[in-house]
Amino acid sequence: MLITAGAGDANSYDNLIDRLASHYTVLTYDRRGYSRSTRDDPAQPLEVETHSADVAQLLSVLTADPGYVFGSSGGGVVGLDLAIRYPAKVCRLVAHEPPTRQLLPDDGQLHGGMYEIYRRDGAEAAIRHFAASIGVNPDRRAREPGVEVSKPNAWSAPNLEFFLAHDVPAVARYSLDLTALKDTPARIMPAAGIASRMHWPYRCAAALAEQLDTDLVEFPGDHAGFVTHPQAFADRLHQALHE
Repeated sequence: MLITAGAGDANSYDNLIDRLASHYTVLTYDRRGYSRSTRDDPAQPLEVETHSADVAQLLSVLTADPGYVFGSSGGGVVGLDLAIRYPAKVCRLVAHEPPTRQLLPDDGQLHGGMYEIYRRDGAEAAIRHFAASIGVNPDRRAREPGVEVSKPNAWSAPNLEFFLAHDVPAVARYSLDLTALKDTPARIMPAAGIASRMHWPYRCAAALAEQLDTDLVEFPGDHAGFVTHPQAFADRLHQALHE
């Protein structure tokens, strides 16, 4: 199960899925409120727990067995909550750069004031600020040969607005229960991109690994290495799931 990050939808993982499909039955989906997934009650507040319940329900429909789960960024936080609340659904979880803000209480860069910038200056300004805070320059990112980054489509702008208006504050509100996470039978594997080492998402993952007394798994690329380095990323994910 691949849980998407940020304003991405199921298509965000297309290149990664192509490279994992020979080893696994790969599942992904549009998170609630994104692209093809609508909300029954738009007035109902959206929480991380809502997303993890959605994943648990989807897994229950498709399989009775616990699965390997990968989540990046906010999707990693959803994965952590899934492992706490629905441990029977998860065999191993790779949580890639989850923004676990409470583990870096003195880091003023966390989310880079993204929600406040969104409210004041709009979505494009907020996402540019966020990209700068995590060291991502879309014009100068290294890529594997032949990798094409997908172009914006009709869902891109609404997804970005929804992400900033709903998921960013939901993740900010979320309090990770470390005691429950340590007690889950699922194996939790904090992970981060090699190119993120100087930035706060990497430090979040490193702090989580320290709290769980486990190793930090490094992946190729930056905060979205699965987009820019899908083959190397898939190879590392496959290796990590079987270590």
